[in-house]
Amino acid sequence: MKKFLLPIGPILSLTLGLLATASAPARAAPQDCEALKARIAAKVEGKGVKHYELTIIDKKDKLPGRLVGRCELGSRKIIYRRTNA
Repeated sequence: MKKFLLPIGPILSLTLGLLATASAPARAAPQDCEALKARIAAKVEGKGVKHYELTIIDKKDKLPGRLVGRCELGSRKIIYRRTNA
């Protein structure tokens, strides 16, 4: 009879991952838009981008650019646009 051996590492990490997910709060805490905007700005500047604009708008508003974040339980969004000097 053949015995099958399973590696313990992947099973242990899967189990720990499931436990961490199960213990996480069911609903995320609302993020402060200004704090999120500051974190996004730090990442953008860390990549060497100098001329850009981050704008916080209501969920229903439209603005050209790329959606880079949502805050206040999805009621507001942060839009990124590159600017000319």
